[in-house]
Amino acid sequence: MKKVLLIGNPNVGKSVVFNRLTGVDVICSNYAGTTVEFTKGNMRIKDEKVEVIDVPGTYTLEPTSKAEEVAVSMLSDVVSTTGGDIVINVVDSTNLERSLNLTLQLLKHKIPMLVALNFWDEAKHIGISIDIEKLEEILGIPCLPTCAITGEGIKKLVERISEAKISLYEYEELERWHEIGNIIAKVEKITHRHHTFLERLGDASVAPFTGIPIALIILYGTFKIIRFIGEELIGYVFAPIFEKLWAPLMLKLSTLLGAQGFIHNILVGELVEGEIDFVQSFGLLTTGLFVPFAMVLPYVVAFYVVLSFLEDSGYLPRLSILVDTLMHGLGLHGLAIIPMMLGLGCNVPAILSTRIMETRREKFISATLIAISIPCMAKTAMIVGLIGKYGVSGLAAVFGTLFIVWLGLGVLLNRVLKGESPEIFIEIPPYRIPYFKGLVQKVWIRIKWFIREAIPWVLVGVFIVNVLYSLRIIEFVGRFTAPVVTKIWGLPSEAVAALLIGFLRKDVAIGMLAPLGLTLKQLVVASVVLSMYFPCIATFITLAKELGLKDVLKSTVIMIVSALAVGGLLNLILS
Repeated sequence: MKKVLLIGNPNVGKSVVFNRLTGVDVICSNYAGTTVEFTKGNMRIKDEKVEVIDVPGTYTLEPTSKAEEVAVSMLSDVVSTTGGDIVINVVDSTNLERSLNLTLQLLKHKIPMLVALNFWDEAKHIGISIDIEKLEEILGIPCLPTCAITGEGIKKLVERISEAKISLYEYEELERWHEIGNIIAKVEKITHRHHTFLERLGDASVAPFTGIPIALIILYGTFKIIRFIGEELIGYVFAPIFEKLWAPLMLKLSTLLGAQGFIHNILVGELVEGEIDFVQSFGLLTTGLFVPFAMVLPYVVAFYVVLSFLEDSGYLPRLSILVDTLMHGLGLHGLAIIPMMLGLGCNVPAILSTRIMETRREKFISATLIAISIPCMAKTAMIVGLIGKYGVSGLAAVFGTLFIVWLGLGVLLNRVLKGESPEIFIEIPPYRIPYFKGLVQKVWIRIKWFIREAIPWVLVGVFIVNVLYSLRIIEFVGRFTAPVVTKIWGLPSEAVAALLIGFLRKDVAIGMLAPLGLTLKQLVVASVVLSMYFPCIATFITLAKELGLKDVLKSTVIMIVSALAVGGLLNLILS
């Protein structure tokens, strides 16, 4: 099958061009022997099936990072074949001079090629005029203007793929930037114009004096929107489906199974006053389905809608720049804010996204901080539901403690662990209105991932808990750990069951605190300890896969020691 490689600098719109060319049937993979991801899909050109590969963004073919090494390797694989493969070099029309550095390096590889001048609308908007015919004449390959967000030029790009050809353009390697200057002088004209509102907003977003208030407003609005969408989906869609349609079926199944017994407890769980309680019954077909679909999925959907909007609008790179100084104090750089924000939705994709960290040390610090002090949206929703009735003070105590732990533990790990945190190198794209179809596709891919990866672990967890209860193992562990729970944390011995179940599902564990009649102080301590002491099983397994056995054991020790210390201190302070 013929291959089309999309190659370009980061933030030139390659992914949007890719989505326009391939539609929704795409596959994300790790490049062999690395953790660097790339995306591939298929398209048709004159009834011929063609594989399209979105190569990791690179500024040069003289690699300085793992992602750039992968980009060069993928290009070399294509150059070494004779299958008629081509390269589409996606460049930023608003910054042609920088983009041409990679273009000229690609020309030397003598592979059929064409150039997509993306962000063409923005270039015109800011007063940049590019003579496309002259650029084609100089480079010796087809050059086409595109605006992938609106689809402008994409049809013409597909039509001209067959015209891709090997360039005869030569230059001396040492004179590359001189050559680029000559090309720019011949093809580009810039006329003066005033900044637009979005451009002024973009500048304000990265300046600390104005950027911090903007960030606080956006984050506050983000969580208000997420909570609103999540609660509406639960109240009007998911909860009614379970209560009005699924509960009667489960009661019939319960009757068929004799309303008791091992199989009944595994599948349906225990009846509460003769009825199905989707939080407390703890059967595979009751709690096992209700928790991920009716309690977690609505908030995950809401979170990913908002996160995808922030990504595609161009705000997240600005937030990364804004918090870079703070993150360096934790041994990280500004891009680490992205995994942290992902963790507020679900810790599992957050741990996976720590792959963007440059060093193993950074990856360990960020993954450990996420697992200990970043509550997922499902957990946050349960904490709000449990403590919110006491007012802002209770919620502030829980989330304020977790923030202090995040900050203090990060500073401590930065001082203890040897190594340095590299500087952030990131391009800041202009603010854009997100491409709606692309945004929906991105959210759908993430939701499918959640359903495929997270839900099976919930079912496994519920099954294990039922078996452990039946074998009285949880009762034994509860008696063994009761002195720690009661004396150090000041919680009743009944809270042990919730703490043990927290290893499987934190949100369910927090919900199990509701019937225990805890005081506000005990609720705060229990919520903080449940958040910190150990991640859910899906997160733990992801941690093990990403960090390896040695580092995950270190991370686990840090979690347990931190939870013991912070829970004990809270118990003393709040007393």
